[in-house]
Amino acid sequence: MQLDVDIEDWPSGQWEALAERAAHAAGEGEPLLANARLIVSLLFTSDAEVHVLNREWRDRDKPTNVLSFPMLESAELAELAPDGPPVMLGDIALAHETCAREAAEKGIALEHHAAHLIVHGLLHLAGHDHVDSDAQAEEMEALETAILAKLGIADPYGE
Repeated sequence: MQLDVDIEDWPSGQWEALAERAAHAAGEGEPLLANARLIVSLLFTSDAEVHVLNREWRDRDKPTNVLSFPMLESAELAELAPDGPPVMLGDIALAHETCAREAAEKGIALEHHAAHLIVHGLLHLAGHDHVDSDAQAEEMEALETAILAKLGIADPYGE
């Protein structure tokens, strides 16, 4: 998968490299994400921008840590041949202030929390969800935990 990374309103850091590592690990953990034809747009931005996106596209008038906007159905993704032109999988946006606050509350590095949220967003783009049932949530959390372990990041759902 290819990433198109745009960084605005985040502190200086190795965010693009972090995103590349997270995407690579996600492709190892979820084969649907390993297709080299896929393109994902990843925006590191502010709470204010994510608030606008959340209100406009999700009818939720508040910021959130991560938003994902899939452009393919999971069946289309599963049928995507490995050869051919690039295909846009979707967009992900991370809100700096919310991510930083959550990382501080959890006592973890912002980089680790951002990697987790990138993986979380990518899994949403691949068709995974955690809203409709506890079983879905448990499956997605287990996949996230396994992918993050490849990056040397502790289980974000552990005690």
